[in-house]
Amino acid sequence: MTVLVVGAGPAGIHAASSAAGVGADVVLVDSASRPGGQYHRQPSDAPRTGALAVVDHPRVKWMPETWVWAVERTDQGFRLHAQVGPADAPGRPCIALDGEALVLAMGAYDRVLPFPGWDLPGVYTAGAAQAMAKGQRVAVGRNVVVSGTGPFLLPVAESLLGVGARVRGVLEAGSPVRWALQPWLLRGSLGKIGELAHYAKVLSTGKVPYRTRSAVVAAHGADRVESVTVARLNHDWTVASGSEQQVEVDAVAVGYGFTPQLELAIALGCRIQRALDDSDVVVVGRDQATSVPGVFAAGEITAVAGADAAAAEGVLAGLSAAQSIGSSIVDKQVSLIRRKVLRKRDFARALAAVHPVRSGWQSWLVDTTLVCRCEEVSLSAVRSAVVERGAAGMRALKLLCRVGLGPCQGRICGRNVAELTGLPDIPKRPIASPIRLGDLASEPDGSGG
Repeated sequence: MTVLVVGAGPAGIHAASSAAGVGADVVLVDSASRPGGQYHRQPSDAPRTGALAVVDHPRVKWMPETWVWAVERTDQGFRLHAQVGPADAPGRPCIALDGEALVLAMGAYDRVLPFPGWDLPGVYTAGAAQAMAKGQRVAVGRNVVVSGTGPFLLPVAESLLGVGARVRGVLEAGSPVRWALQPWLLRGSLGKIGELAHYAKVLSTGKVPYRTRSAVVAAHGADRVESVTVARLNHDWTVASGSEQQVEVDAVAVGYGFTPQLELAIALGCRIQRALDDSDVVVVGRDQATSVPGVFAAGEITAVAGADAAAAEGVLAGLSAAQSIGSSIVDKQVSLIRRKVLRKRDFARALAAVHPVRSGWQSWLVDTTLVCRCEEVSLSAVRSAVVERGAAGMRALKLLCRVGLGPCQGRICGRNVAELTGLPDIPKRPIASPIRLGDLASEPDGSGG
């Protein structure tokens, strides 16, 4: 009896560890070459310690660089369809992985808001900038500004400082002072206060300015970013008149929260709902069970709340999945984990309340601003498709102006286009990662479950 775990970030590795710990066989799948996800990301030569050592557990089959592109229900449980090998490498073998229970822990990807010049080389997502710093020890630039909203901006700045970049500033578009004015928002997450003190010291030591209600609203350059326009924001995130100033940089790291990766959950028919931060998330019960029997979910696909919350949910999801296929667990152990998960979910709600994305960002754009970088679709083209050509739904909009038809399939532009047009978000495709037609037609090499 096997538990399939998709995703090896904090939620996935803890799900695999807890399931294996109560006697279940586990197949742990992730597209990265090392376990840990963004939070535990390390250089390739670093030893696996702590939670990352789960991949060496005798009951865990670790499958790195394995890209799940589809999932289906079978008579016995579930089957994952995947490819093995580096992204987009030729000749990647197709495999099928079978198991009786499934834990979805795919995490989330950065949300980026468009602004004039965001398509220039040198503009990175905050997650990409941190990944290069932590995983490759490479700085995305020598002079970098970090802009967006949410506490994730702080570890990004720390990572950049750690590889020798000069961080010209951390620009927080919101007003995080609410954490201090309403300390009860941190109920059950008092450890976050210590983290905040740590980052305050890091920024002070690195002489990094931290500015609230501020953001990069435009990037400038010929072949790459050479400077950015930084502005003070009103409460609704429109630009405060006369506050614009230009700052010379060679890179920008931008992050406005996260968008959960829901493709596999949607393909299985799991119930989805709108969260407080306006993202769609998987609905789970108290034991991390989804609306589909045998499928459990943990981490940022249920709510964005940080690594600690993801790890706690992962433990509970792993135990619940193992129990569903016959493993014995201790009720007291489960009760303790349930309480921890509930406290972490309180932090998720607080995070959404303190760091909302305000609609005023739309005023930063001009007609020529690209809103879909994959297909190079401008704001004016999107508006023309809606106003002049009568696109009344996202499918019509895609056909009329090609927004969302590129390699990312609307993962980057979908939420932004929905807010700009008032149309529903671009629907998630049942194919969760790109696959060549020739590979799609090939027979799987066998089952790894």
